[in-house]
Amino acid sequence: MISLNLDPAFTPFGKTGLTHKTFTFYGGEPHIKIEEGFDINQNIIITHRLSSFNALGEVCVANDALRRMGVKSISLFIPYMPGARQDRVMIPGEPLTAKVYADIINSLGFAEVIIFDAHSDVAPALLNNVTVLPNHSFIAQVMDEIGNVTIASPDAGALKKIYKLSEYLGNAHVVECGKHRDVTTGRLAGFRVYEDDLNGADILIVDDICDGGGTFAGIADALKAKGAGKLYLAVSHGIFSKGFEVFAGRFEKVFTTNSFRDVEENDIVKQFKIQL
Repeated sequence: MISLNLDPAFTPFGKTGLTHKTFTFYGGEPHIKIEEGFDINQNIIITHRLSSFNALGEVCVANDALRRMGVKSISLFIPYMPGARQDRVMIPGEPLTAKVYADIINSLGFAEVIIFDAHSDVAPALLNNVTVLPNHSFIAQVMDEIGNVTIASPDAGALKKIYKLSEYLGNAHVVECGKHRDVTTGRLAGFRVYEDDLNGADILIVDDICDGGGTFAGIADALKAKGAGKLYLAVSHGIFSKGFEVFAGRFEKVFTTNSFRDVEENDIVKQFKIQL
């Protein structure tokens, strides 16, 4: 297997890969030139971080270029599956964004599509030839940093994954939490912790995506109100659209991977690189 790393800062299979140049025309179209001289009979795996729709365009043109060079077997590794949070139509007038992305990816005919810590079962169900990597090894790395702690699920949607993680960690204790979101405005209103007294237990909140961080700030405050000790947060895909100030004073440390972007580590945030 040979990798084609479209993002030079993201090399999950190692830095050695196909030599190529990518650029964007002034009209906005992505373009690629792949250097010849590799074994076209090997499986080529395209890797990329899809943090924009243009990045998906880069995957499309790279796939086309490889097939025109005679490559028959091409796979794709995109750790963050875009559109995964829009995996159902809540109100009229919205798109089913997860299916939009999945349809484009499926049209490219990949032998395998690998994603990391899927948001729900919907995106994997929409993708052909998909392999989902769980967050287990990432959380194990976090545990090595902070020791064994109680793990918390931020909402009902994460419960299925959190109990699989608990089993992987040797049946770690799970604290279930909840939130309410207005589907018409997207605003959060109300957080719950379904335990009466946490008795000073140190807790690691585990989830797949952190965007603005409002969910985790609310859950942290609710956990503290129930007597939690030190709080930690681990999110597989760190978008952090509103920065890190929301975590200050609430969390001892926030852990993430480089699945979406590179984060400059600071007193609050530590990032692990995905290496396969």
